[in-house]
Amino acid sequence: MEMGEVTVNDEPATPGTMVTGQEKIKVRDRIVRGVDNKVVVAWYKPVGVTCTARDAHADITVEEAFHYPIHLTYAGRLDRDSEGLLLMTNDGDLIEAMMRGSNAHEKEYVVRTRTKIADHALAEMQKGVYLKDLETKTRPAKIHRLGDYSFDIVLTQGLNRQIRRMCRVFGYEVKTLKRVRVMNITLKGLKPGMQREIRGEELKDLYRLAGLAPHE
Repeated sequence: MEMGEVTVNDEPATPGTMVTGQEKIKVRDRIVRGVDNKVVVAWYKPVGVTCTARDAHADITVEEAFHYPIHLTYAGRLDRDSEGLLLMTNDGDLIEAMMRGSNAHEKEYVVRTRTKIADHALAEMQKGVYLKDLETKTRPAKIHRLGDYSFDIVLTQGLNRQIRRMCRVFGYEVKTLKRVRVMNITLKGLKPGMQREIRGEELKDLYRLAGLAPHE
């Protein structure tokens, strides 16, 4: 501290500096946090990164691509060929709440198909379609056409490769798939590989939407 190597919110710390636990405390270039401090980070997962800690067959895993001073785990997967928002956290309660399908949390995606997609296909997907290989019908979704080959879809469930399967029912192949929102958290200008820590009112709203006590 005497050498000026401890900072609180990027300001030099002095003996007696008061903190609440929400500040960004750094020693040199390393962020220091309490053992029980909960962290949520929005990360733009690039195409090609596999959502697993270790996989001998993966070119690159989340553990290898995502870097943070403390260990964080993803809350909700994205397949290797998809890109976009992953929420990374060390809060097991938040992960459990987000992964529980009955909570019907919204996740929004921008999808581009290899061929022009018909209005009737989008209308049917919006109502819900039966996925034979999973032996289940998808929940109704919100869909907005963006162009001849692209649309925006909001889901409230997370079946394995759900959007790709839904498109395949009507003979369409997904070219690109990007998750742009999870509940109230968006990519917010992030580019592939970039991240930002969720704080303040945005973090409190996330916890409320997850059905948990507001994060303090």
